[in-house]
Amino acid sequence: MSEKLYAWLLRLYPANFRKEYGEEALQLVRDCQRDDKGFLLRLRFWLNLLADLAISLPREYRRVQPEALRARAALGPDGSPSFRSLPYAPPRFGALFFGSVLSLIMLSSIPRLIAHMGNGRPPGVPGPWPSPAQSSNPQGAGGGLAVTAGEAPKLDAAERQRVVEAVAANLKKYYVDRDMAIKMAVALAARQKAGEYDTLTEGPAFAELLTKQIREVSHDLHLEVIYSQRPLPDRPAGPSAERLAFYRRAMQESNCTFEKAEILPHRIGYLKLNSFPEPSVCGPTAKAAMARLNGAEAIIFDLRDNRGGYPDMVMLLAAYLFDHPEFFYNPRENTSERLWTRSPVPGNRLADKPAYVLTSARTFSGAEHFSYGLKMLKRATLVGEKTGGATDVGVFHRLDDHFGMGIRETRAINPYREPDWAVVGVEPNVKVKAADALTTAEALAFRVTSSLEK
Repeated sequence: MSEKLYAWLLRLYPANFRKEYGEEALQLVRDCQRDDKGFLLRLRFWLNLLADLAISLPREYRRVQPEALRARAALGPDGSPSFRSLPYAPPRFGALFFGSVLSLIMLSSIPRLIAHMGNGRPPGVPGPWPSPAQSSNPQGAGGGLAVTAGEAPKLDAAERQRVVEAVAANLKKYYVDRDMAIKMAVALAARQKAGEYDTLTEGPAFAELLTKQIREVSHDLHLEVIYSQRPLPDRPAGPSAERLAFYRRAMQESNCTFEKAEILPHRIGYLKLNSFPEPSVCGPTAKAAMARLNGAEAIIFDLRDNRGGYPDMVMLLAAYLFDHPEFFYNPRENTSERLWTRSPVPGNRLADKPAYVLTSARTFSGAEHFSYGLKMLKRATLVGEKTGGATDVGVFHRLDDHFGMGIRETRAINPYREPDWAVVGVEPNVKVKAADALTTAEALAFRVTSSLEK
C-alpha cells in the first residue's frame, strides 16, 4: 500500500523528474517497507517524505520551466531553432488539490496513530536511536503477548517478568556505571516483588513506568525503555547502497540543506541550515557557505527548522567561531581529539565576531549539540524557543519482539554545571517566539556591531 500511495504522489512531479528519479524514489519506499519494521521508523519516514513533497514540488516546477525555455531556444541540426523541449507542463489543479488533501489527511491521522500504537518515548524526543545494536538477551517471538485481531496486545505476568529481567540484565552488562546499574536492577526487582506491575497490561504504559523508575534511581535522562506494537527486527538493517546513493543525490538537490548563506544589512551574516549533513558529502558546500559569510561583522545561525544530523558537521561549523582548538562536549563520545574543534580555520575572519543561534521547539539533536556547546562556551547568544530535547545518545538493545531500551554505554564527562539537553532541551539566552527570533537577533547584532564601531 505504501508503494502505491507514493507512486500516486510521484504523479504530482514533472514528467522529466519522474523519468529520471521515479524508480529510485520508489526503490527507497520498498527499502523502507523491508527494513524499517517499527512503527516509529515508518512514521518518521513518511513525515520526512511529506515535508520533502511540500518543499521540492514547487522547486521542481520552477526548475523545469527555465530548462524548457532553454531547450526551445536551442538550434536544431540544420541551424534553425529547435522546438523539441523537455516535457514541461504546469501542475494541474486537480493533481495539486489531490496531493494537498491527501497530505492533510495523512498528517491529521498521525496523532491518532501515535495514540493507538504507542511508542514509550518522552514528549519531544523524535525517532529511535541512530546506532541500534542487537540485544544480547533477545527473548524470542511473542513472549507473553496476547494478541486479538483488531485489538492492542495485552501484557501478561510472564511477559512483564521477562521484560523486567531483560532490562536488569542489559543494565548490568552494558550501562556505563556498573554500581549504578546494580542499584537500578535491585530497585526494579523490589518493585516487581511488591506487585507494582501486576495491573499493567498496556505496553506503552509499562515502558513509560520502567523508564521513570530507572531514571529515579540513576538521574540519567539518557536511559529509556520503549515499546513498539509492531515486532522489532532481530538485527538492525544498515543503509543499503541505494539509500546511500539516494542520500547523496538528495543532498545535492537540496544544496546539502544549506538553505541560505547571505549578508544582511549592516554586514550581518545569515546562515539558514536545516540539518547537519554528512561532511564527506557536504563538506565543500559547508565551507563555501562559510566563505561567503567571511566578511560579516556578526553571524546568525538559523537552526529553527534543523532536525540534527552528524556530529562531525557540528564540529566543522563550530571551528569557524574560535581562533584555537576548543573542547566541544558531546554526550556520545569519550574525551578524545574528536571533541576538539579544528580551529583556527585558515583564512577565516569570523572567530572573534558576535554570533547568534536561532532556535525553536523543532530544533533537535545535532542542532541542540551545536547550540548547547556555543551557549556553554559563551561564544553565541541563543535567541528563540527552548529546543526539543533529543540526544538519542543511548545504544539501542532489543529486549524481545516488542520492547527495547536505550543504554548509555560511554562515559562522556560534561564540564558544565548545566545538564545537557536530553529531554529538557536547551534554554535560549533571549526567549522569544520562533517567528520573531530573526528580527530580534538582527537587532541585537546591529546594537553590538554599531557599538564596536564607535
